[in-house]
Amino acid sequence: MTSPEKKRPQHEPVQHEHRDVSGGWLRPAVFGAMDGLVTNASLIAGVGGGGGSQHAIMLTGLAGLAAGAFSMAAGEFVSVSSQNELVQAEVDKERNELTTNAAAEQVELVGMLRARGISAATARQAAAEISAHPDKALAVHAMEELGVNPSELPSPYTAAAASLIAFSVGAIIPLLPYVLGFDTLWVALGLSALAAIVGGGLVARLTARSFWLGALRQLLLGVLATGFTYLIGLAVGGMAAG
Repeated sequence: MTSPEKKRPQHEPVQHEHRDVSGGWLRPAVFGAMDGLVTNASLIAGVGGGGGSQHAIMLTGLAGLAAGAFSMAAGEFVSVSSQNELVQAEVDKERNELTTNAAAEQVELVGMLRARGISAATARQAAAEISAHPDKALAVHAMEELGVNPSELPSPYTAAAASLIAFSVGAIIPLLPYVLGFDTLWVALGLSALAAIVGGGLVARLTARSFWLGALRQLLLGVLATGFTYLIGLAVGGMAAG
């Protein structure tokens, strides 16, 4: 006779894990990959629409890949570094207040805990216990007042590297047909459209949204960008021919 399945005690906590949402890599990676794909597909569409040769298209695409990847990496590095410096300046201000006006800061903490629905007695006791440990007090005040954890700020190096690599991966996709010997713009644009569908869908699934909703959104944005650039190339190419 099979023994009944052992049930989890009601008081036992359910173990679960969360993905890293503060490491600073997901946003630049997603933005970099999609930006690389759309940017280079648009460049290729514009040069191709203007009657550019295979050599001109490849040169434009490679230049766009290199320039865009390093520009994105530099932008992410400066952006995240500046944001971290701003946060650190505010945290330092809070640290100074905790040192010079400890009693007032403790009263302020009581008010913040009360605003979260904690009873007055419990809030006073919790604030006193937290304030007895300067590092913990700083972390709590920073989270309550600034909405950040000073020990978990995103890395500018991680953001820059993620952006550079992701942009390069996205930007190489429209170039692949030309690298493989296909001198046809529509093959490159078709491959880019497929990549936009897959990339947009996978990003949507990562955030628990509909695959096809994310895919359609990314495809629509890509079509608008490449279509507009293609028309510009077509118009300029027609003027040059005329």
